[in-house]
Amino acid sequence: MSVSPLQALPLDLLRQRSSTKWRSYGDDVIPMFVAETDFPLAPAITTALHRAVEIGDTGYTPPRPGIDLDFADFAERQWGWRPDPARIRWTGDVMMGVVEVLRAVTSPGDRVVVTPPVYPPFYDTVEEAGAVVERVPLIDDGERWSLDLDGIEKALADGARAVLLCNPHNPTGTVHRRDSLAALARLARRYGASVVSDEIHAPLTHAPEVFTPFLDAGDEAAAVGYIVTSASKTYNLAGLKCAVIVTGSEDTAAVVRGLPWEVEWRAGLFGVLANRAAFSADSDDWLASLLVALDDNRRLLAELLVEHLPLAHYRIPEAGFLAWVDVSAYGWGDNPAPFIRREAQVALHHGPLFGVEGVGHVRINVGCAPEVLREAIERIGKLVDRA
Repeated sequence: MSVSPLQALPLDLLRQRSSTKWRSYGDDVIPMFVAETDFPLAPAITTALHRAVEIGDTGYTPPRPGIDLDFADFAERQWGWRPDPARIRWTGDVMMGVVEVLRAVTSPGDRVVVTPPVYPPFYDTVEEAGAVVERVPLIDDGERWSLDLDGIEKALADGARAVLLCNPHNPTGTVHRRDSLAALARLARRYGASVVSDEIHAPLTHAPEVFTPFLDAGDEAAAVGYIVTSASKTYNLAGLKCAVIVTGSEDTAAVVRGLPWEVEWRAGLFGVLANRAAFSADSDDWLASLLVALDDNRRLLAELLVEHLPLAHYRIPEAGFLAWVDVSAYGWGDNPAPFIRREAQVALHHGPLFGVEGVGHVRINVGCAPEVLREAIERIGKLVDRA
């Protein structure tokens, strides 16, 4: 049975939102920088939040909010993997969880491997945990990106204590393959290191790619790994604070249980309610419809770039709604985003913030209506015509 694409909300309604995406710039700018999407909430989420407001359910998050079971059910439906609910905890958001796990598995001054170009908060998160960033860039073979396992092994052999993994990868949209994840786990086990995997974009994996949760990549992965994830990217819930921390062994579960009790209290009640509704089977049809819309847009962007920015380099992402585009051929500087915002009134994410590999690049959020995406690329294309 065919699934219709989810329809984005109209611009006049979106501009009434008070979030970062819609309050950072004026109405003359098309905002495509921060990872917020333009779609209506899944009906199950709206119902849950409306009900909470109606009965004044705005108190503290309970000691056992139930999200452990909901996430386990969701993972089983989506990926054929059921984590043990007893090894699922919760916190305010993914980066909070990452910081706390890194603090628990490293000592001040330890090195943590990151794989640029990568989500800018990864660098800050490692430092917040008291560790030091060890850069091991992804390998680009011209067709797809992959982990540099040799480079990671060298870093681990030289004393790095953890790997902060982005799975699927932001900004490239790479879905790391099972064999690569298993090899990473074997390296971490060999050198006594931990792997902390941010899997916030996992539900947005596009067929025919298959997402593998890191903890499901083998016994070694279950022994060394920590997953931190949330419904917030897929279901646009960033303002409602909630994430889960998942472990696969008794030893790693004990590490998470040993975190300060305040780590769990940071999860907001509305965040828990919204995440539970998102992870429920009631939201599966909405997710399927969203994936169709995002699939259409990631392919539409390829067509628009060929038409309006033919010198740009873009690889259709395997997951998510974020596009990594190299526009260095146009001579708009090492960081093209400010020039594009100023001259075309389109706000894109700054490539160099993802690492030196992002020089000449921009990240484009395609989680919008097709006509908005088309107008944005047409505006940018006029800069070429004007040159």
